[in-house]
Order: sequence, then structure tokens, then C-alpha cells
Amino acid sequence: MRKIVAKNQRVEIVEEEMPLLKPAYILVKTMYSVISPGTELGMMENSSNREIPLGYSAMGEVVECGEGISNVKTGDLVACYGAPYVHHGEYLLVPRTLYTKVAETVEAKEAALAGIGAIAIHALRIAKLQFGETIVIIGLGMLGQMIAKIANAAAYRVIACDLSEERVAMLARDKGIKAFSNMEGMEEQIFKSTDGYGADAVLLCTGGKRSPLTHESLKWIRNKGKVVIVGDVEPDFPRNLMFGKEAELLISRAGGPGRYDEVYEKQAIDYPYGFVRWTEGRNIAEYIRLVSERRIDVQPLLKAEVAFDDVPEEFEQLRNKKTSTLTKLICY
Repeated sequence: MRKIVAKNQRVEIVEEEMPLLKPAYILVKTMYSVISPGTELGMMENSSNREIPLGYSAMGEVVECGEGISNVKTGDLVACYGAPYVHHGEYLLVPRTLYTKVAETVEAKEAALAGIGAIAIHALRIAKLQFGETIVIIGLGMLGQMIAKIANAAAYRVIACDLSEERVAMLARDKGIKAFSNMEGMEEQIFKSTDGYGADAVLLCTGGKRSPLTHESLKWIRNKGKVVIVGDVEPDFPRNLMFGKEAELLISRAGGPGRYDEVYEKQAIDYPYGFVRWTEGRNIAEYIRLVSERRIDVQPLLKAEVAFDDVPEEFEQLRNKKTSTLTKLICY
């Protein structure tokens, strides 16, 4: 089988042996996987002599089920998430804690975004908001777009901002979201919507070291409000503003409880439902439910595809900023 890896700051297609089925795992023939430019370009730049598999969100058809698998069967379509089990490869060996069955009303391309959806859902859970509260989303890349849509479906008051007018326009179909391409308009909307109190939470979905946004975000929240770091932002918060508002500073890590835990992922042992209600696996399933019931519209994020053989060239274009596409679906 073939898969896509980063090596020596370049992206290559390599051959490797088919993964061997084992208990509590399924073998998936990939149909679509999603390029996540921010994460994967960083891995590409940091790659050296070793091969680093790229990708973490995909969907495909179950071709074989290991011992103990009872929730899917051969021929079912599944959405799956989480490197190193999920990557840009023709076949994936996925533990039962990292996939969910795709509903008949969900298109294959929509299902491929399940990893992005799980990360977005977990970020909102970290913010611990109640419906009717005001959330500000800074940065409308793939993750910011998804968070805005899910927050809107959850009946939060959603204000979003990105300097790219094109990215702002992508949310035009989502009634209820107030999106801006300038900080001034966004700030005015925050204080207008909250009677001057400030937002309940700001989610930073951008990148950058020592970003001034960390300082500014404290001005946008209410007393005892929250700032959640979702993107690759290095925290740099001034104490006087933090202390003055008794602000909560939070970091959202990936798709939810279970991520990076070898017992949950590698050994495929789920957490007890009554003690850990929302794991990364259950967040994947929740994303599929939201799409299935048409509570969110992800079609604007599915405009571009690339054939598997053309992926190395696509990464070169992304690296050289010759494309402004948020993401592309790899078609197998």
C-alpha cells in the first residue's frame, strides 16, 4: 500500500506493507482524507531523515473487522481520526475508540472532516459555555470555520474575525454568525451584543509566537471571562488585565479525552461512559450527528480535491503560498 510522508522538508509517496489486523481494530480502505495545512506544513518543515506520516482525519470503507468488533461490519463506511492510526494512506488500521459509523444522510466528503469536527467540538467543551452566551472566534481557517458553525448550532451568540475577506465570506450562509474582516468592526459588535460587558469566551484559532492577540483578547472578555488557546499561539498574557478580570486561561488539546493515551488509543480500551462522557471517539460521532441532522453546513469547506498521486505537488504549492485554499480532500 502507499501512504504520504514528510522527509527532509519534502512530501513523498512511499510504499509499505499492508497493516495486519488485530483484535479491537478495523481495516479501512480510505476514500477521502483531509489536508490540514497548518499542522502538516509544520511537520513538513520539521522533518529530517526520518519519515513522518501526514494526516489525521479521513473516512473509508471497512474491509475487515478484528476480534471484538460488533458496532460495524465489512462494507460499512466509517469516519476516523487520530494519528498515527489515521493518516494519508490507502489503508488504515484503526482502533475501535477512534472511528464512528457514517450515517446514510452524510456524504463521504463530509465524513472525512470528522477529525476537524472532533477538535472543534472539544474546543467548545473546554470553554464550558451555556446557550445564549457570547463567543468570539479569532482566525477562520479550517478549525475556526468549524468552531463557528458548531457554536452557532449550539445557540451561542457567535462573533468571528479574520483579516481575509474570502474566509469571512465563507460563513455568509450561516445565519446568526456575525463575521468581520477587521478588528474594529468585531470589537464594536462584541460590546453592542453584550451591552458593554464583553464576551463570555474568546477562542484563539490562529498561530504565531508572542502574538498581540493574547493581550487584546483579555480586553474583549467580560469580568471572569475565558480565553481558550486552540491554535499554535504562545501564551503571552499581561498580569494586570488577567488579574483585573480574574480571567480564565485555557488550552484545548486535540479532539478530546483519550488523545495521546496509549490505553485508550493503542489498546482500544474506552473510558467508562458515566465517568468520561465525551471522549475523542464520542466527539467524532457527535460531529457526524450534527452533519446528519443538517445542524451544520460544511459544504463550503469541501470545494477542492486533489488526486493521491498529485499530493506532493500540492504541498509544494501550499508551502510556497501559491494557493489560498483552506484545505483539500485527497481522493483515493
